[in-house]
Amino acid sequence: MKKQRKSKVKDNTRIVVVTMSILFFLTITGFYLFNWYINIDIAKPSIESDYAVGRTTQIVADVKEENRTISEMLESVSSCVVGISKLKDNGGSVFLQDGSTKLGLGTGMIVSEDGYILTNEHVSGGKFSTCYVTLENGKNYTANVLWSDSDLDLSIIKINVRGLPYITLGDSDQVKIGEKVYAIGNPIGFEFQRTVTSGIISATNRTIKIEEEEKSSYLEDLIQTDATINPGNSGGPLINADGEVVGINSVKITSAEGIGFASPINIIKPILQSYLQTGEFEEASLGIYAYDKEVIPYLDNSIQIEDGIYVVDVVPNGAASNVGIMPNDIILRIDGKPLNKMTDLRSYIYTKKPEEEVTLQVWRRGIVTPVKIVLGRK
Repeated sequence: MKKQRKSKVKDNTRIVVVTMSILFFLTITGFYLFNWYINIDIAKPSIESDYAVGRTTQIVADVKEENRTISEMLESVSSCVVGISKLKDNGGSVFLQDGSTKLGLGTGMIVSEDGYILTNEHVSGGKFSTCYVTLENGKNYTANVLWSDSDLDLSIIKINVRGLPYITLGDSDQVKIGEKVYAIGNPIGFEFQRTVTSGIISATNRTIKIEEEEKSSYLEDLIQTDATINPGNSGGPLINADGEVVGINSVKITSAEGIGFASPINIIKPILQSYLQTGEFEEASLGIYAYDKEVIPYLDNSIQIEDGIYVVDVVPNGAASNVGIMPNDIILRIDGKPLNKMTDLRSYIYTKKPEEEVTLQVWRRGIVTPVKIVLGRK
């Protein structure tokens, strides 16, 4: 019995000693770990670190570079913008103190180094007339109106000068709503020549009704912008952020602010290309009076069309009448090209010459018929 008791006491003593040793070891280990942890030097991030400062500096530099690039672009484009008047001042320049009222001052843009200039017809006057041009350097020239179209309110004029700076044409079919644009023109006179205003593309494919001298007309497929366009800006360029012309400034809504319109540049590209390559342009004609679905509601609310061009009238003995095209027909395609806007039809016809043949798909009373037609001369 005594031996068993002694054995139990030894076992208990051993357990106590082991337990105390483990606790002592854990205490010492914990103490050293705690001291090691609190002495760790944790570097706090500084808002003034090299990385942060460098990044901010880069952003500011980018903005400055962008602004400098835009300024240089606008300066370059402005050198291609001219003043135009149908009347000539005795002093020679159209940039008078009251030039917009006295001379009907408007704007144009140089589109070739040898003196072709694009503007509005109401600025330059009709075909075969003359107008007067003042360049950025102050020199003045008499210009001949080579081509004009009252339906588009566009014209091409020419001065006999070479080595001119000229503007770059963009693609108006690619403009997007919200895209940044700039308008350049001569809104009043000498003090405000080549004024630059900025804005965005507010809408595309707009149609507006123009009423002048008790006559109504329609400008179709226009680009709408909130860049300020004043009367003297007519004929000036509407350019994108790359300095490319996407439209020709035309009119503004006088009853509201921030609503201006420009004709899309693509409509006149084929005509310009013909003049630049051959020095002339022979305009072909279908011999119809037609509108797209954007204009038809102005004429007759009962007419509903989804696609195509609605024929309102035909020219007697013209190309269309000779093959039986009639009022109320709808032209859906030309040489397989779908037609949804009048600019689709106009720009395609401008690529053709008189006597060339095209094929139309014509809808009449529910039946679509292919019609071959030889273009006439306008």
